[in-house]
Amino acid sequence: MATFLYKLGRLAFRRRHFVALIWVALLTLAGVGAASAPPAGNSSFSIPGTEAQKAFDLLEQRFPGASADGATARVVFKAPSGEKMTDADNKATVQKTVDELADGSEVASVADPYTGNAVSKDGTIAYASVKYDVSGMELEESTKDALEDAAQQARDAGLTVEVGGDALQAVPETGATEVIGIAVAAVVLVITFGSLVAAGLPLLTALIGVGIGVSSITALASALELGSTTSILAMMIGLAVGIDYALFIVSRYRAELAEGREREEAAGRAVGTAGSAVVFAGLTVVIALVGLAVVNIPMLTKMGIAAAGTVAIAVLIALTMIPALLGYAGRRVKPAGAKGKLLGRSRKGEPKQEEPGGQPKANLGTRWASFVVRRPLAVLLLGVIGLGAAAVPAASLELGLPDDGSQPTSTTQRRAYDLLSEGFGPGFNGPLMVVVDAKGSDAPKDAFTDVEKQIKDLDGVVAVTPPAPNKGGDTATITVIPDSKPSSVQTEDLVHAIRDAGGDVEAKTGAETLVTGSTAMNIDVSEKLNDALVPYLVLVVGLAFLLLIVVFRSILVPLKAALGFLLSVMAALGAVVAVFQWGWLSGLMGVEETGPVMSMMPIFMVGVVFGLAMDYEVFLVTRMREAFVHGEKPNQAVVTGFKHGARVVTAAAVIMMAVFAGFIGSSESMVKMIGFGLAIAVFFDAFVVRMAIVPAVLALLGKKAWWLPKWLDRALPNVDVEGEGLRTAGERGSDPDEDRELVRA
Repeated sequence: MATFLYKLGRLAFRRRHFVALIWVALLTLAGVGAASAPPAGNSSFSIPGTEAQKAFDLLEQRFPGASADGATARVVFKAPSGEKMTDADNKATVQKTVDELADGSEVASVADPYTGNAVSKDGTIAYASVKYDVSGMELEESTKDALEDAAQQARDAGLTVEVGGDALQAVPETGATEVIGIAVAAVVLVITFGSLVAAGLPLLTALIGVGIGVSSITALASALELGSTTSILAMMIGLAVGIDYALFIVSRYRAELAEGREREEAAGRAVGTAGSAVVFAGLTVVIALVGLAVVNIPMLTKMGIAAAGTVAIAVLIALTMIPALLGYAGRRVKPAGAKGKLLGRSRKGEPKQEEPGGQPKANLGTRWASFVVRRPLAVLLLGVIGLGAAAVPAASLELGLPDDGSQPTSTTQRRAYDLLSEGFGPGFNGPLMVVVDAKGSDAPKDAFTDVEKQIKDLDGVVAVTPPAPNKGGDTATITVIPDSKPSSVQTEDLVHAIRDAGGDVEAKTGAETLVTGSTAMNIDVSEKLNDALVPYLVLVVGLAFLLLIVVFRSILVPLKAALGFLLSVMAALGAVVAVFQWGWLSGLMGVEETGPVMSMMPIFMVGVVFGLAMDYEVFLVTRMREAFVHGEKPNQAVVTGFKHGARVVTAAAVIMMAVFAGFIGSSESMVKMIGFGLAIAVFFDAFVVRMAIVPAVLALLGKKAWWLPKWLDRALPNVDVEGEGLRTAGERGSDPDEDRELVRA
């Protein structure tokens, strides 16, 4: 591996014009494809294997032309103080609004509030339901404008009017904080390298990689039904890993220059050593993201594959375009220790700190590692207890999917949600649709009536509509209004109670009862994600564990890496619960409404954080193993690894945190939550697990940390991540066989 990447790095350095041309051509091609691609259509949210999805599919079969997946809107009216919606003037205004809405070309139907029993008991609030022929993502802008104009005209007439539903669904915006995150990354790079040129290389390559990835996603969005969130998450992860991977290779290049090597040779060795770590770190991220397919939720699978593709592009760019750009930069990228005048220093080199006696003060990484190996047990206990305390809120984790009730109060969707809750009760925002399939029943009408009676007798039910059969008379729908809000535990219990009651009806009449609707779908998604979490953990952690055995040629080091990851991800989930569910620091984070944590958050964090955690494990521990196989004692190897890697890993973690934190300003609650969760997870994993717990455990284990059974050592391929194959005979010493024994140690 190291030898191949070494040759690739030198080739890219020499043929830099050709390499740069290829990447610019790919960026141009992706950009043209994105610009000429049709707009993204319906990003369907199907959940195979769930009862809610089964009922939804049945509705499309038995009620053809009903546009079961069409967009909906609820135009909610509230009368001025002291008036009622049944007053003549207000009634005329509503009627005019309904007539205007019905004229839309994409409108399937509009329900008049006064004929559809859609006026509150106190007469102050009413709503008109609008059904469209196409989904919210497929609605033309003219249709959305007509909806907003009709609402505005009613406002001008003196009514309070808000619009809920998915008809006004907008593409989420990330806000200015994303740019701030990139700016922070730029500052960290400048401080790390002391040079604008060296700092600009990781930023430039990361932006090119993300540009290719996101443009490709945009170009394929319509054909593959990719949602807008897919490109945002790909951008988030692609930026973070793109900057980090380039940072490690540029840092190693500067270290090779400081050893006195020529620039082409230094580029080759940087790609051969740090590039090997980049490849395996990237593989762990790709495994974690592609592994999301285990959950069998198409939307989540597409998000994972799209983000994994962006990570793969980041790896390829780091291995090829970075050495090419280093060739262009020439002497403007200085050796390690030769800071430019930008930071007020201009040293040509840095004395070797490992020489005994009379040497300059060791760097911070060396001093910290020396402290940890002297007090490993205390550091280990402190780190584990601290992460355990942070993980405590995770015990109160409640899962759900965002609805209009989780929108900011500044949005019309949220205000419509609140008005409906005020006029008709909190459960009115999450009606349940019960589908009765009586095709196998001898008395379909009796079956419909039995289901209706069973549901009315259940606790937590406010209203039940009469059965509405299809033309064939073999299927009927019943709408159930709970007395609790959609995301509550009480509503979830009611869904299960209806399904249990349906089982009794089926045993008696042969009619099958299914519960669907957005609320039931959300409940089924949460349960499906919970059930998939353990198999997903086993698959992803298992595959990555095997990969790390090959990389580190050790059993205990990969095991320690996996256990450390579990600590950091649980602590991160605890922080998410504290902020988004309990409301701690919610004002600072821009969280206007607390509530259940997004259902896919735990499994998504497990996937992404595991991949990113292994990044730091690979980058930091490979330097330790490199020192160990070259003859250093275990504790000294830990210190050496920190001496060469701690500064760069710290910079990489700060950059990744800044990029993720930049997405906290998104208008999309899911993106905001993921941005915060990933940022805090990187903090816990990089600074507590990898910087404290890992060296403490390695110090306690000593040589045992690098133990590998001889039979397994012979069976495993030698990927040479340490770059042993790149060392000259003089660097190896007089006995090459001795070095090979060290590698097997």
